[in-house]
Amino acid sequence: MTREILISLLAATVQSGTPILYATLGEIFTERSGILNLGVEGIMLVGALAGFLGAKFTGSPVSGFLLGGVFGMGLAGIHGLVCIGFNGNQVVSGLALTILGTGLANYLGTPFIGQSAPGFSPWPVPVLSRIPILGEIFFQHDFLIYISYLVPPLMWLFFRYTRWGLGLRAAGEHPAAAAAAGV
Repeated sequence: MTREILISLLAATVQSGTPILYATLGEIFTERSGILNLGVEGIMLVGALAGFLGAKFTGSPVSGFLLGGVFGMGLAGIHGLVCIGFNGNQVVSGLALTILGTGLANYLGTPFIGQSAPGFSPWPVPVLSRIPILGEIFFQHDFLIYISYLVPPLMWLFFRYTRWGLGLRAAGEHPAAAAAAGV
């Protein structure tokens, strides 16, 4: 009994931590480029609400996923406009986005508390899902979780070995040198 509870808890931890991982990976790109974004929480909440409503009203988790991404990009674009376009304070803009996103999600999402929307179906990885303990924890989820296993090493390779990744790092670490080099 205890073994099953522990495995279920660890599998739920992987599933629940995946959205935080994706937000963290996006913030790594932002930080490496030299922008501080303290509004990630508000952006996540608005994206989650948009994704939920999109999946609920269309009946498609793919539509919800795409709609959540569009709304998240919209708020991130506002942050970019304020910080880069208007030379606004990054801390103030990020905190304002957190407050705005939290308020919007709470206000607009209140009528939907307790309701459900369709989600992606789990897809056990054929051989790996049968590994004792590890298979049950890591390989019986949906494809978004499996993609999250691949993205961090791919990001590391991008920042370490590609021209674009090196240019992005240079722009964040020493903007004047990057500008002088034509990046």
